[in-house]
Amino acid sequence: MSVPPLRIVYFGTPAFAVPTLRSLIGSRHSVVGVVSQPDRPKGRGHQIAATPTKELALQHDIPVLQPTKLRDPAFLQQIADLRADLGVVAAYGRILPDSLLQIPRLGMINVHASLLPKYRGAAPIHRAVINGETDTGVTIMRVVQELDAGPMLATVTTAIANDATSVDVERDLAEAGARLLVEVVDRMSLGPVTETPQDDAQATFAPKLAKTESAIDWRLPGARIHNLVRGLQPWPMASTVIEETRCLLHRTAVAPDPCDSGPGAVLAADGDAIVVAAGDDTALKILELQPEGKRAMTAREFLSGRRIAPATVLRSA
Repeated sequence: MSVPPLRIVYFGTPAFAVPTLRSLIGSRHSVVGVVSQPDRPKGRGHQIAATPTKELALQHDIPVLQPTKLRDPAFLQQIADLRADLGVVAAYGRILPDSLLQIPRLGMINVHASLLPKYRGAAPIHRAVINGETDTGVTIMRVVQELDAGPMLATVTTAIANDATSVDVERDLAEAGARLLVEVVDRMSLGPVTETPQDDAQATFAPKLAKTESAIDWRLPGARIHNLVRGLQPWPMASTVIEETRCLLHRTAVAPDPCDSGPGAVLAADGDAIVVAAGDDTALKILELQPEGKRAMTAREFLSGRRIAPATVLRSA
């Protein structure tokens, strides 16, 4: 059966939103406009840089809108003029008002990076990794006014490896979500699609990350610290102070702690790891770290020409 093409207006901003936009551009459907947040300064030079979705849209001669106010009548008219059948949202980064949701003929659907109703909110991938989840996924849901509470059209589940960072998981979910979204759009073009209400009683929330979450509390269990190291990437990064040097931790592993040492005490600092006692009967192996103001490096590189005495206690940054 041939798939009747739909006219789609796409709302998305960061790298996570790029695979879905790319898949829609390559599908039978027509992306008639892309809405991105405004360009912002980036990097050390603070040069204004186009958002990832804007870059891709311009490569394909797709009109790009970057409104500062979503209720602006002029912007709403621009969306109406696109005559879109459907709106697709993926990590746009702002709540869409009702006046906007009602414009596309088939409404708007969202690519959300969790298995709803778990992890509604701004940081579902990071919170899943921080909490030690072994799997997560993507939900395609209808956009409603209440945050991530709309009925679900489809889901896909993916595993989270024990050493995967939130960056790794986001990359996998972006690709999985892109495939699933196009399948849903194809089905919507043929007629009504079953929409399953969420069980609000099972909802959990994934608030935005804060810089204050960076400092490691070595009294926590080793597995919890390891999950924080994985989940706080690429920002704000888990951090600790090693002999007056603040360091961001990029890669760690959990190991048994055969010593009766206090939390944060260095058990060994040679070879490929700095081994630090955690708050339970485990230790954390620091495998890759980044001294403040310098590049990321392996523990072996960090220890080259530097001696950390056993029983040195690491403190919160």
